[in-house]
Amino acid sequence: MLTGFALCLNSWAQTTTDSAQSIIRGRIIDNTNGKAVYGADLTLNEQNTTSDIDGKFEFSVPTGTYSLNIQYGGFADLTVSDIEAKGTLINLGDLRISPQTESMGQVNVSVKRMQNTEEALLTAKRIAPNLIDGISSASFKRIGDGDAASAMKRVTGVSIEGGKYVYVRGLGDRYTKTTLNGMDIPGLDPDRNTIQMDLFPTSVIDNIVVAKTFTADLPADFTGGIVDLSTKDFPTRRSFNVSAGIGYNPAMNLQNDYVGYNGGATDFLGFDDGSRANPTKGMNKIPSTVDVLRGGEGANQYYSILNGFNSNLGTVEKTSPVNFDFSISYANTQKINKKFTLGYQSALTYKNQTEFYRDAEFNLWAKPNETSQNELIPFELQKGNYGTNNVILAYLGSVALKSKSDKFNLNLLHIQNGESRAGKFFFQNSVQGANWDANQYNLEYNQRSLTNLFLTGKHIRDRGNWIIEWKISPTRSALSDPDIRFTRIRVPDLTISSEAGFPTRIWRELEEYNIANRIDITRKTKLLGFKSNVKFGGAYTFKYRDFTIESFQIQGGTDGFDDPQVIMNPENLFSPTNNGGFYYVADFVDGNGYRKNPNAFQGRVNYAAAYVSTETEISNKLKVVAGLRTEMYTQFYSGLNQTGQSLKNKKVMEDFGLFPTINGVYQLGKSTNLRASYARTTARPSFKELSFAQILDPITGRSFQGGLFGEETTIFDNGTPRVLQLWDGNLRSSIINNFDIRWESYKKRGDMVSVGVFFKSMKDPIEIVQYVADDNAYQPRNVGNASLYGAEFELRQNLEIIASELKQFYFNTNLTYTYSEISINDAEFLSKTYGAREGQSISRKREMAGQAPYIINGGISWMSKAKRFEAGMYYNVQGATLQFVGYANRADIISVPFHSLNFSASGKFGYKNRMNLGIQVSNLLNDKRESIFRSYQAQQQYFQRLAPGTAVSVKFSYSL
Repeated sequence: MLTGFALCLNSWAQTTTDSAQSIIRGRIIDNTNGKAVYGADLTLNEQNTTSDIDGKFEFSVPTGTYSLNIQYGGFADLTVSDIEAKGTLINLGDLRISPQTESMGQVNVSVKRMQNTEEALLTAKRIAPNLIDGISSASFKRIGDGDAASAMKRVTGVSIEGGKYVYVRGLGDRYTKTTLNGMDIPGLDPDRNTIQMDLFPTSVIDNIVVAKTFTADLPADFTGGIVDLSTKDFPTRRSFNVSAGIGYNPAMNLQNDYVGYNGGATDFLGFDDGSRANPTKGMNKIPSTVDVLRGGEGANQYYSILNGFNSNLGTVEKTSPVNFDFSISYANTQKINKKFTLGYQSALTYKNQTEFYRDAEFNLWAKPNETSQNELIPFELQKGNYGTNNVILAYLGSVALKSKSDKFNLNLLHIQNGESRAGKFFFQNSVQGANWDANQYNLEYNQRSLTNLFLTGKHIRDRGNWIIEWKISPTRSALSDPDIRFTRIRVPDLTISSEAGFPTRIWRELEEYNIANRIDITRKTKLLGFKSNVKFGGAYTFKYRDFTIESFQIQGGTDGFDDPQVIMNPENLFSPTNNGGFYYVADFVDGNGYRKNPNAFQGRVNYAAAYVSTETEISNKLKVVAGLRTEMYTQFYSGLNQTGQSLKNKKVMEDFGLFPTINGVYQLGKSTNLRASYARTTARPSFKELSFAQILDPITGRSFQGGLFGEETTIFDNGTPRVLQLWDGNLRSSIINNFDIRWESYKKRGDMVSVGVFFKSMKDPIEIVQYVADDNAYQPRNVGNASLYGAEFELRQNLEIIASELKQFYFNTNLTYTYSEISINDAEFLSKTYGAREGQSISRKREMAGQAPYIINGGISWMSKAKRFEAGMYYNVQGATLQFVGYANRADIISVPFHSLNFSASGKFGYKNRMNLGIQVSNLLNDKRESIFRSYQAQQQYFQRLAPGTAVSVKFSYSL
């Protein structure tokens, strides 16, 4: 990293000397489709050149005033006048040319009237063959978004769950796919199907595009949408940027009672220093107390492991730090010779955030056995304080080489993320009449990393009639939860026992390799006499995941401990002179001490796809894109099943699918479109879901059961016991048919309005339901067939239409309403019937889990005439959503709407406006994040309750 920066800064130093020469750059765009124009002829006074593979051009000229003429066959000439060269870089931005018509001769514009804004993304949205939305880097910089998750909040139909995960059209993360530069990347959270968007700093992102309708060149495994993050590509000019920010939340930062614990020396860099290492060090046979009795080397190994555990089991109170971040980037482009141009950039970002939640609640309530009683009864109540410290360190390095007709790009992206969590809770248990209280202590450290290498090439041949693009993208992602520590001490008697749960130590490791490849070939031709682009290609992806959980229980010892910090002190551990001391028991070994871990598995996926698509202009007003994609998806599993049988590369899924699609765009007016589309897509279970693994979240006490586990329960029919199969362990892919219609109108200065409706029919949707046989456990299952109806509205409007004095004010809003309905299967219906209250009627239909009924995004902003200052107020809310489906005596769990109101302001100042100062205030309404239990005629009870408070952040940046 540092070497890359040194080279970049050295190059900058060599090119900072003043010169009388001016560089004039720009890009030629086809105004009908928003695509770069290759091979346009350009004349600047006496100099001549042609636009390259990206539609870009460059002239080097002495001081003076110039006029640029652009010619391209079949298009009206464009002349740009009044270009003043004063020994600096002049970027003309996007120059749009339109097809020649009888009424259109040469078009003349003055460079003084040209503006290079984020309208390029709106144009791409207008002319795209499928329905897309997005946000550009121009918006990131202006509003001050620090990461991709913050930026995505303003995209139509998009909401952010937990500040990390993207939901498109209210559908959960299962139905949203994330790609990086158009390529598949693995996620870092084994409990999720999508990647955490807050891991991507906006400093490394060029734009984010959300495709809501399917075309054959896209992967078919999405329903709500595909979110594509494009990293910065070929720089248009030399730039250097440095920024630093600081944030303060009165409820979280600089609090003397912040709950933390003594971690490692390198936690501030996002990775563990080794102090949390597993003391077994990977040995195949784990010694037990039996080996101690036998003596010899086994006894020595046992004592070595026992004394190798980190002794910290308790939380400590300390002062919570403020939030801060820092970033530095450099980019440049230069001519190598007459044929090739080199572009390169380097960016480093660091972010450190602390959160502190007082009186946080994680509870479990259930229906009483007596059906005449409606009120829920508590099973587990957990309330207390917990703090988190999250560090993100990201680096992006990029080198690009291009000629007029060829372009090669190599990107290296590494993201390192470390999060320390500590909690101290008061725990009350009343499951099955076992009533007891305890003080609970949780210590966690989560380390994630993602390394992506992206190599791509683009080639234009035959005067632009053939376009060939290829991409190779290997990615390694890793997750490590080293030494999760969970301790309960019963009060008031200060005992440690199996009833409350012995102190537990957990090591969780995930490593995943993903090698994605694709090629796309486009041919300009005529199809049945109509102007067409025929596109075809293929993709192949190989995925491999290795996942392991190893847990130990700390048993024995004597009672009377009120401080968990002393439990693992040497004098309290099992030893030859202390047979009553604490000793460890490994949960992942067989009777002889050898590793036989049901929570370790290896998954492998082979994915191959091929497609063909045509984009045909039926007339000047009608464009149709039709295609067919075929995918072969095979998944293998190696590990132990629930009976202890070893499975080796067992094929757990084999899907072959045909996915047709058709999109039509009819131009009602010059800037008004009517869109319609149909597509078939799929949603497949993840590695974790298609497994026998059991994954515990010690903070919340919730556990995940792999979808290959079956479940049965006993019910009584008129006093006669009966076995009811709740789940057969056969997790299948979902098949979705998607229909969309949208009317959209684009106006001047980026104003636009759109109205759309959509419908989805889903066969075998997958939902997370409550696992009846294990308290506070959840499992993915196919739950029946579903239908989804929705409507979207978006408006971006300059308020000058109200009064001329409001010319600097802009209003934007987007609304999404969705009605979902699932026809539940017999298992769920019978389970709910036997758990129904007196007078309650159980319906065969309900809403989809994870589907928000509505999403509201809105904002009003102001920008000064000189565009140096901007301020805005932004609002976001997602409707009450069914999170987890209740079976038997379990109630449904519903997320409560979180009303997010945020303010931001920024201003440029100093020499050439190179300095920028921004301020953001989040959660102005001081709302809380809550989920509740919902049951028939029962009072609502909290499932989870967190108070994030109101945060203020200030950021300063300097650019060259």
